[in-house]
Amino acid sequence: MHNHMVMSLDLIFAALSDPTRRGMLESLAAGETSISALAEPYSMSQPAISKHVRVLEKAGLVRRTKRGREHHLRVDPQTIETAQSWIAIYAQHWKRQFDAVDAYLKAQKPAKGRGTSK
Repeated sequence: MHNHMVMSLDLIFAALSDPTRRGMLESLAAGETSISALAEPYSMSQPAISKHVRVLEKAGLVRRTKRGREHHLRVDPQTIETAQSWIAIYAQHWKRQFDAVDAYLKAQKPAKGRGTSK
């Protein structure tokens, strides 16, 4: 994995680590919306909302467009796919590791009924 990809993943997972930002992304899953509508469910200041939005933008998770005075956000599916691909690759690796451990442990158990003479 090259350095740019690692940096991107760091930004993506850091952005996703916050429940407010995850909530914002969930809201954006329904489609593009204004920043003011996105901020509505949260009882926080406009600067705090703006900071969360900037983190999502820096990670490439959302894209901003300006219409008149209003700023709108939409999810960037390509960035989500990047994170999902990384998770899928490592999930397969971890599954293979767990399967190998499971097979080893099963091989170590003595077979039932062997070694007894009745």
